[in-house]
Amino acid sequence: MSRGTAVPAAAAAPATTAATAATAATAATAATAATAATAATAATATTPRFAEKRELILDGAARLFNKRGIKAGTLAEVAASVGLATNSLTYYHRRKEDLVAACLMRSIAAVNQVVAQADRQASLTGRVSGFIEGYIGVLAGIARGDAPELIHFADMRALPEPQAAPVFAAYTDMFRGVRGLLRDGPASARIALNARAHLLLNLVVWSRAWLGRYEADDYALAARRMSDLLLHGLAAPGQAWPAPADLPAAPAALAALPQQGPVASAAAPAQPSDALRDAYLRAATRLVNLRGVGGASVEDIAATLALTKGSFYHHHDTKEALIADCFERTFGLIRGVQSAAQHSGGSGWQRLLRATVPLVRLQLSPQGPLLRITAWNALPEAMRWRTFTTMNRLAERFAALVVDGMVDGSVRATDPAIAAQQVSGLVNALAEAESWVPGIDGDNVSTLLARPLLLGLLAPDDPGDAPASPPLSDLTVQQETPA
Repeated sequence: MSRGTAVPAAAAAPATTAATAATAATAATAATAATAATAATAATATTPRFAEKRELILDGAARLFNKRGIKAGTLAEVAASVGLATNSLTYYHRRKEDLVAACLMRSIAAVNQVVAQADRQASLTGRVSGFIEGYIGVLAGIARGDAPELIHFADMRALPEPQAAPVFAAYTDMFRGVRGLLRDGPASARIALNARAHLLLNLVVWSRAWLGRYEADDYALAARRMSDLLLHGLAAPGQAWPAPADLPAAPAALAALPQQGPVASAAAPAQPSDALRDAYLRAATRLVNLRGVGGASVEDIAATLALTKGSFYHHHDTKEALIADCFERTFGLIRGVQSAAQHSGGSGWQRLLRATVPLVRLQLSPQGPLLRITAWNALPEAMRWRTFTTMNRLAERFAALVVDGMVDGSVRATDPAIAAQQVSGLVNALAEAESWVPGIDGDNVSTLLARPLLLGLLAPDDPGDAPASPPLSDLTVQQETPA
């Protein structure tokens, strides 16, 4: 993956270089082990022809799984895409899960290579820019056809054991490598450092969702603009972050949505059928966020509500229809917050805050959670396109607020389209925030995730949001319970 944007070399601290090397070595070791497990013999696996054919298979598999989703894609389809019989493909990867794991390991290794390159920079600005521009440089190579395809991480949680364990271990090491890029920065609290690393990694990976609107030759320009946004934020000089008591909350109109538990709206009580339907959507959203679309079964969704599988089909014909409704529910919440912000008055910056902060707070509130947007990858193609189009329309509403702020001087002059996609990427990152940021809750989520996006990664963290959290070395990610 050396086709990424070149980054000027700079000396790094020996300890950091060693740590990065260890991270890369860990991922490489896991990737080698996963690949070797699928090979017929170690001797055959070392031949150039075997390696060439294996790379061709991984490239074809990544393209297919990105298009069809991990659950829907089959070994037969992968074999056909690279001109092999299915039996020949199983010579390299006996089971589809082995092939998926190998694809994920290759994507992780590609990110680790970019991280190692960026880690050579002496400054925080250089490391963050190097990571963003390096990764988008890899994507430019893919777009031109000069580099092999990389599988998305979107449905990784659907991978079963025993394949999941080494993949999750490698991904966690990758996260630690990204977190290492933020050393010597303004985020002093451990929880703030984890939050910023989670934000940075998610926004960089999220770039695959919107870069397709650019020519491959313009990816580098988009990467520079994205780097500027993430480092310096959107607020113009003189704009401040609100005090905790003044942080905008979800508009009152959203309280009319059916709710669970004692917070249900007394003014507009939900009908039993509406409440049950909404309960299904909430349960499905939580499980998809936790396990991926492929890992969230109808039985599991019904079981979380102590209902039968038959009751599920009374409300939804298929699981795909349920996921589509989960998206519509999430999009409805986003629209409601955006509309309230657009008509609230004040500067563009103030309205941008009112369109962003409430969405972050919703995630950990009784009205949450919001569905992670990259779950669209597992939907049937027609549904996926409709979902993608809707999200882009909603992103344009964020862009309009950015433009309003640029006009009145409350928002920095920046690329409004890319800025809007960073806000959309923040919404996507919320789905796994509790897993990657131990100690995050409804009281501090806004300042831990929205604040560094809107003020920039160079802005100091808020010392009031630094509760005790597990040591950095204890950070792990599990498939079924938050770390």
